[in-house]
Amino acid sequence: MPKKAVVTIRYGPYSAVGLAVEHRTFRLEGLQAVLKKDGHEVVLEKIEDWDVVELVVNGEVVFHCNIKDLEFGGDGKLDPLCEEARVAVLKAY
Repeated sequence: MPKKAVVTIRYGPYSAVGLAVEHRTFRLEGLQAVLKKDGHEVVLEKIEDWDVVELVVNGEVVFHCNIKDLEFGGDGKLDPLCEEARVAVLKAY
């Protein structure tokens, strides 16, 4: 994969601490930071599937997880899912 790929992060709504279900990006901050550090352009796209995060490169889903499994805020360096996602993007075609 070229070093400067366009990575679309598709994310669905989720409920946090008893609050209403809605689209939130707090859990995506570390993931975005890791991808941008690698030189990728990151595009956020809301979807209607609850609790879902998908990374799309060249029209292909290369990684997906439950948004609640990502760490809240931070730079993503210590989140193993962020590293897994980073590797998946690097291996994308």
